[in-house]
This record gives sequence, C-alpha cells and structure tokens, in this order.
Amino acid sequence: MSDLEALINILPPDISVALYKNEILNDLLEVILDLGRFPEARFPNTDIVLNNREITGEDLDYVVSRLGGFGGDNRAGIERTLHRISAMRNRQGKVVGITCRVGRYVFGTSRVIGDLINTGQGVLLLGRPGVGKTTLLREVARVLADEHRKRVVIVDTSNEIAGDGDIPHLAIGRARRMQVPRPELQHGVMIEAVENHMPEVIIIDEMGTELEAVAARTIAERGVQLIATAHGNTLENLVFNPTLSDLVGGVQSVILGDEEAKRRKTRKAILERKASPAFDIVVEMHDWNRVAVHTNVAAVVDKILRGIAISPEVRLIDSAGEVGKVHQGNIRETRVVEYNKEDQAQLFKKKPRSEPMKLFPFGINKNKVEQAMREAQLPLTVVRDLSKSDIFLTTKSYYKRYPRALLDAEMLGRQIYVIRNNSFSQIEQFVRNLSASSKGKTPFASSDSAIGEAEYAVDLVRNGETAVELSPQSAYVRRLQHLLAQGHNLRSTSNGKAQNRRVTILRSPRGN
Repeated sequence: MSDLEALINILPPDISVALYKNEILNDLLEVILDLGRFPEARFPNTDIVLNNREITGEDLDYVVSRLGGFGGDNRAGIERTLHRISAMRNRQGKVVGITCRVGRYVFGTSRVIGDLINTGQGVLLLGRPGVGKTTLLREVARVLADEHRKRVVIVDTSNEIAGDGDIPHLAIGRARRMQVPRPELQHGVMIEAVENHMPEVIIIDEMGTELEAVAARTIAERGVQLIATAHGNTLENLVFNPTLSDLVGGVQSVILGDEEAKRRKTRKAILERKASPAFDIVVEMHDWNRVAVHTNVAAVVDKILRGIAISPEVRLIDSAGEVGKVHQGNIRETRVVEYNKEDQAQLFKKKPRSEPMKLFPFGINKNKVEQAMREAQLPLTVVRDLSKSDIFLTTKSYYKRYPRALLDAEMLGRQIYVIRNNSFSQIEQFVRNLSASSKGKTPFASSDSAIGEAEYAVDLVRNGETAVELSPQSAYVRRLQHLLAQGHNLRSTSNGKAQNRRVTILRSPRGN
C-alpha cells in the first residue's frame, strides 16, 4: 500500500471512491472535511468538490477513530507515513473540521542551499505555510546524516518531519528523531538534545515562542549547528517580531549623544541590534524552487535597522534541476532608487516620440496612475501584460517581498521603479518625474536620493572642490540640503526659479 493510499483509506468510503476516480490524484495536496459542508480536495491549481453530500459528525468520528489520537497541537498522523491530519474543534472540544495534508518525500530539494548547510553555520528558513519548508528540512536531515556522516538529531514536535509512530520515516536517513510530548515543551527538548545526545546538527520545525528563541541561542553558543524554520515570510518581518527577533540578534532602542548622532547623520533615538544572531544565514523561501539568501545576518539586520536597502542573493532551480543565482550584490540596491534621472532620460530616448511608453503597475492602483497621467499629459499607457511593457512600477512593500512578477521584469530587462506607497501623491510625483524626462528636463529626485546627492557633494567640497551644484528639488528637500551643508560647516545657496531651483554647496570662507 502506497503512502497516498494510507491517507485516502482513513476517509469515509464514498469520499475515498471519489478521490480514486480523480485523474490528477497524484498531485493531491489536502482533503478538507468541515461539518455541514461538501468535502473538498485541493490541488496546486484547483479545488474540487468530491460529492454533494454534506459532512456529518459521523464522518468526522469515522476519521478520528482510524487515527492514533490527536496531540496538544490538534495534530495526528498515520504511522510510517508523512501525512498530517489536523483537527478544528468547537468550544466544547468536539471535532468540527479536519484537514488531511498529503506528506511527500522529495529528493533533491536541498540542492538550492546545499553549500550553506555544509558550512556548519546556523540556517533559518522562513516562508508562508505550504511553501515547502518542512520538506526541505527533511531532505537536509538526510543529506547531512547519510552523505556527510554527521550526528543529526531532529526535534520533531508534531511528528511532521519524520512521520507518526515510534519508528521514523526512511526519508530522514540515519538522522535520529526526538519526539515532543506537548508543543509548549519544545524548547526543553531542544536543550535536552544537546545535553544528552551529543549532536553535531539539530533540526527543528516551526520555532514560534520566546523560550524557543532563547533555546536556539543556547544551542548556537554551544557550537552545535542549528537548522530550523520559523514563522514569518521575510527577514525584515522577523527583525520586528517582538517574540522571535532574538533569533536574529534582537532589537533595542538607543539614545545617542549629540556628537555621535551628528557623526552617524541620524536621529538621536535609533534602533540597534542588541546581540549576535542565533543564526548566521537566513533563507526566505518564495517557492519550492526559488529562495532568497541572506548571509552575514548580523550585518543585514544592522542595515534594516538603519533603513538601508538590503540585497539578498536569489537562487532558482531551473527545469534541468540546476541551481542558478540570478540576483545578488548591488543589483537590488541600484534598483531601489525611486527616481534615476539618467535611466529615465535614456528610457525616453530609446522610444520613438510617436509611440507612448507602456507601464505595468504591480501593487499600484491603476486608476490613480491613469489620473496622474492625464493631469501630467504624459504619453504613457497602462498595460496588463508585463511582456508588452517598458516600465515596471511597484511599491517598497511589494519590492521587499521580491515577487515572481519582479523577477520576470528583471529577466525581460524592463526598467524597474519603486515608490514608497500606493498613495496618489507618490504616484503623481513619479509621473511628474517621467514627464520631465520625456521633455528632456531634469526630473526631481526622491528626498532619499537627493540627500545622498548632497552628502556626495559635501565630500567633494571637503576634498578640494570649490562648489558643487545639485539637482533641482522642492523647497522642503532644499531645506534639508542646506541643513546638511551647515552641519559640515559649509556654505550653501539656492538659485534658479520654480521647478529649476537648486542648491549649490560651497567651501566656507575659512576653507573648512
């Protein structure tokens, strides 16, 4: 009997028969049984109603009776399989819903991070539910135990990594498995594993409490490699999660002195990392074949807290099963600049004047974009097909998630621009800058890049330049540039009219 048959055979007979008749049965992800509703089978691209009979209490009791019992986390399993059955209960504790998730062992999934797990450094996996974190952990355990002959111990709280029953599934190879009596005791079993069984590697699924974060730090300090998953989609989410931020060093508020704040060119009240991370590497799982890798987590967390754009390395497994690195280094930092006047001017030079530019908005309100275009009288068309676009426009929140659409835009060589949010003022400013570029004028820069330009000008003047003229800016941004120059004991003036008014930074009379 195959693993899939073992799951189907615990279901009520009429539901089992309906499943066996399905042509795409091998792609089954879950079976959902909710009291008073029709049974559903979920597949990667569709959901199917199995029959038109509502689920009854007797159906749910039938399934429960064929299982070994649910643990404190309302999960159960089928011995020597990787399937997971989860229960929903009413206020009286009676089961009113059951989710039967298919567990599969997939060889080769660890290749995408194979070099990382070999370093001996701690690796933390992040990603949405169902993305494949547990499947990856299972393969990592086997590879380290069988191929690299390391002493691997799995702390298997819900028996999801190595399956239900006392004998672990063959998928974990020679790795040993410690079961956890109740989910709230996971942190204690983590420490017990280190103290009693001398592991070289500990593998843990679903770290979610402050006590578990403390246990992870203890394990890291004892020189044991820790590979785990945690709740959260991105490293930035984790940094600002008060429960789990200790996994990546934690966050504390610090008040700087006047001189130190001036030296750092920042506010006096700032956020800083308070300790070394428990994990050296964080991997964001976007899909089963695509991950974003943050190495040197301490440095990355410091950048996040200072508001600096981070640049993870994105890895993909192609159709041939090969791992490719398509996005790394400064590429992300270069693209995060909202308004790059050279790129914009070049963009309009490449396009015939008679043919309007085509913009693909992602996470941006289409109606707001079209309204801003009408007001700016800009020759720009909004399109729904990315392949027909010239410009890819999104917000910072979507950009940080690095969605599939952004990767496709990069691969197609589209011009990519990022605005702070979906507000009309941000969209209007972006369109106004494009309008200026299309007419051969110098567009306004964002305040962030404008301050960066001013800081660069300050360095030039302090190193010998007599005067450096900056790009045109709004009155508010010019004021910030004047204050920056004043903070470095340099002179600054404003000249030009209306939209062409700009700041010039000059050496002070004393030559400082």
